[in-house]
Amino acid sequence: MNKTQTRTVLISGGSVAGPALAYWLHRHGFTPTIVERAPRLRDGGYAVDFRGEALDVLDRMGLLQQIEALDTQMGDAAMVDAAGRQYATLPAAIFAGDLEVLKGDLTRMLYEATRKDVEYVFGDSIASLNQDENGVHVTFERGAPRRFDLVVGADGLHSRTRALAFGPEEQYVRHLGIYTAIFNLDNYLGLKNTGHLYTAPGKAANIFTARANTEARAAFHFAAEHLEYDWRDTAAHKRIVAERFAGEGWEVPRLLKEMDAAQEFFFDSNAQVEMDTWSAGRIVLLGDAGYCAGPTSGRGTSQALIGAYLLAGELAAREGDHTAAFTAYEQQMRPYVTEHQALGREGAERFFMPAPTQEILDMLAASAPENTHTEPVRLPDYTPATAA
Repeated sequence: MNKTQTRTVLISGGSVAGPALAYWLHRHGFTPTIVERAPRLRDGGYAVDFRGEALDVLDRMGLLQQIEALDTQMGDAAMVDAAGRQYATLPAAIFAGDLEVLKGDLTRMLYEATRKDVEYVFGDSIASLNQDENGVHVTFERGAPRRFDLVVGADGLHSRTRALAFGPEEQYVRHLGIYTAIFNLDNYLGLKNTGHLYTAPGKAANIFTARANTEARAAFHFAAEHLEYDWRDTAAHKRIVAERFAGEGWEVPRLLKEMDAAQEFFFDSNAQVEMDTWSAGRIVLLGDAGYCAGPTSGRGTSQALIGAYLLAGELAAREGDHTAAFTAYEQQMRPYVTEHQALGREGAERFFMPAPTQEILDMLAASAPENTHTEPVRLPDYTPATAA
């Protein structure tokens, strides 16, 4: 393959992994197109953390200072009982990484960094994929068919790309025993750079401030074995949560009302994706679609950024030879995935531990990854084929 030849790449998914990959692909001389099922940028979601090598990726993108300006600056949170009495302080080191921002803010920043150079197609999704030795013929739910040299599935836990290229979701998704609902609401408690956390056996509810305390984000978590439901049916999701938390104390009744009225709402299982390979011919998976570590790992966003950097860099270094590039990408990314998925399983096991003492919480904070001093792993330095 001639490195100077234009390479067309379709990316399914416009959240974090997809735009990050498009950024690097464009810099390396490829022509990326992003198709996103949502009709517009998603503004909802909880805070996401950045750790270790992900900060290096942001720095190389020239976005680190902008991201730092959006840091939630979240302090310690209060753990409260059913009557609202605080019984312990949850150190920020346990739930926040080296840097923490709202996912919606990160998505918008990546979009702004790429929209002038990358074609975005909102409100559509891939319907079928048919590849041959020269490319991939793609049909869409709404748009006209098109042909691309490569296709990347960066479309999350319920990846349509993965299902089409590798098989049904049940073969790869491993449930961690937790379900989570997240939604936007007003900061009606008047919290300032903090949050409140309420726990009950097999359940937890919390609220944290957002965007300089002008807003808030709330979440419900509950333990359950695999539930049968349509992951696209928001009304059903809200009913499931309401039934699980009926009769609970603290601010739960008010939060359930806020959830019912929320326009920005997310609900899903905490799960991991386990696959022997992330590529099939000219189709490759990135981020949660191929190797989700689960929210309890605290590494999903970092993993997406690192994976995007490595995948684009290897495609450039191998001069468009996708077979060699995909193999090198997997070899470099596997150690991160193995480590992060182990963290995700460990986090899920202790997620609903009995009300901890302050001593235990302080011990957990002291052993948080960002407070341990290990030698950082340096990412390869891929010299972009084109200027930033």
